[in-house]
Amino acid sequence: MLGGSGPNVWDCSGLTKASYAAAGIYIGSHSATNQYRTMANQGRLVPFSQVQRGDLVFWGGSGDYYHVALYVGGGKILEAPNPSAPVRIHSIWSAGDVAPYVGRPG
Repeated sequence: MLGGSGPNVWDCSGLTKASYAAAGIYIGSHSATNQYRTMANQGRLVPFSQVQRGDLVFWGGSGDYYHVALYVGGGKILEAPNPSAPVRIHSIWSAGDVAPYVGRPG
């Protein structure tokens, strides 16, 4: 869902894009699918089993991703669940929908 690019309202891909942009790293446009494809095109996907802090965790599959969050460690993510909810640290939810690869921006 597009609609939050900060600073007072965030959606998932707006939060991840702004977070990495603050560090001078381009991870793709304001879209979870585009961010996944950008990581794939840059050769920056690693298996979820190797997830590290700062990696991008994606939900969806078959080329269409509906959510992205930042992994913070301990099975938790920093996410903007939707533009009407506050940014939060939360346990990884819907594990069955998590993509088998995470993005590791450089």
